[in-house]
Amino acid sequence: MVRLIDVARAAGVSPMTVSRVLRDAPDISVKTKARIRTLVKEMGYVPDVLAQGLRTRLTKLFGVILPSLNDPIFARIAAGLEDSLREMGYDLIVAQSLAQPEGEERCIRHMLARRVEGLFLVPVNRLASAALIYQELEKRGAKVVILGPRAPFCERFTNVECDDAHASAAATQHLIGLGHRRIAFLAGSPASPAARHRMEGYRRAHRQAQIPVDDHLIFSAGGTIEDGAKAALQLLHESTQYTAIQAANDLIAIGAANTLLNQGVRIPQDLSVVGFGNILTSEFFRVPLTTVRQPKYRLAQIAVEAMLRLKRGQGPETRRMPAELVIRSSTAPPRNLEPSGAS
Repeated sequence: MVRLIDVARAAGVSPMTVSRVLRDAPDISVKTKARIRTLVKEMGYVPDVLAQGLRTRLTKLFGVILPSLNDPIFARIAAGLEDSLREMGYDLIVAQSLAQPEGEERCIRHMLARRVEGLFLVPVNRLASAALIYQELEKRGAKVVILGPRAPFCERFTNVECDDAHASAAATQHLIGLGHRRIAFLAGSPASPAARHRMEGYRRAHRQAQIPVDDHLIFSAGGTIEDGAKAALQLLHESTQYTAIQAANDLIAIGAANTLLNQGVRIPQDLSVVGFGNILTSEFFRVPLTTVRQPKYRLAQIAVEAMLRLKRGQGPETRRMPAELVIRSSTAPPRNLEPSGAS
């Protein structure tokens, strides 16, 4: 194994000089840096990060805990975090809470044991106003950036989020502008701040258009394709009339739309469908889905900037980013009041 001292001997400099070059110290000449970095590559020297961490008490590690990497939204955010941190010389540990409080706490404690310098978290949804593990993070003075809107139990931490309420209102306004007045809403979990914000946007657009919201048109739909399929079957058996469906996320919308298409409902001729998130599948679905494009990769980059502010000792600062409505083939003016398949 090649050691730092071996590189120093080959370069004719002290081990300290090689160490300073690897840290990109400003008082080493460009020529010397280039020569030593070339030798490092040629000799295959790999720095001992663990030893460096013991000396400096800095591990150059960050952690991110996500509900699931099977969700394309979270997978894209993880990629954005990893790319941004790598450019700055940091590594990222990725873990999944599987949307379970116990799993989240286990992941957090594992990250703390690895001495990560900061945590990026998509919190597990809770209706409770407090969570012990988040209280512990606050007492430790842990550097934490919440990815998405904050719930009461994590409201003291810095966060980066999309303006979900405004974006959801824009989606509803699009349907209203097409002439829809009976818009079913497939809602996410009531414990999810993002789902609540999207519901608020739906209601806000109705208020602004002076259209009463019919609560019989609001259905609980969870957050997965399977949840959307179940909600669609419930819709098909309801007597309530509707000409459009707006879903809290793309997975719900795709699950619902697929089930409706299999039941003979034509989209958008009989029924318009709108999602939220703009996952890759939405563009290439059987009927390309009108949806809201969230700047997922950019959100990750902003989250890294927020984390570096925390490391510099700067205070928490919420960043709210705009999202954009993407109009595709799944929405059109209503042709009749009651869609095919609804009875």
